[in-house]
Amino acid sequence: MNDNDNNIILIGMPGAGKSTVGVILAKRLGFNFIDTDLIIQAREKARLQEIIDAHGIHYFRHIEEEMLLHLNMEHCVIATGGSVVYSASGTAGLKRSGLLVYLAVPLDDLEQRILDMGQRGLVMEQGQTFAQLFQERTPLYELYADLTIDCSGLNAEQVAAAAEEAIRSSWSELTGDTEP
Repeated sequence: MNDNDNNIILIGMPGAGKSTVGVILAKRLGFNFIDTDLIIQAREKARLQEIIDAHGIHYFRHIEEEMLLHLNMEHCVIATGGSVVYSASGTAGLKRSGLLVYLAVPLDDLEQRILDMGQRGLVMEQGQTFAQLFQERTPLYELYADLTIDCSGLNAEQVAAAAEEAIRSSWSELTGDTEP
């Protein structure tokens, strides 16, 4: 891998565990950890839901895309917001910087995990259900993913271990080495 494409970018639905798994995976790989939702909150000086409530989802998607286009990280595990796949240019930029790893979690599991939908900062249209959002985004995650981790029945530590194994295997195939 080149110096500029050695990141691990986690994508998936809200509640998939991208932030939790990301921290564990970063420790396992010896990488830094970045959460794009936290970058947006720091720049906007507001929680995600406050941004969406005040300015709408189109504004949120715009600032998310701008942040993605200017994100310049190396040797990081990057947990993204669930809506990053709506920006083709932002996702393409992420893809150039490393491997996109989709944390695939069944809808039933996600619905049990997301009990605070109104406070979570979900980027969804007025009247749209979480199930509809899942149906809309899943094909996009599958389209952009370099690797997919089936998270069914796994805890965060197990997901991180499965992701690490898949990533090291992918690096080995690309470079003949298991390290970035």
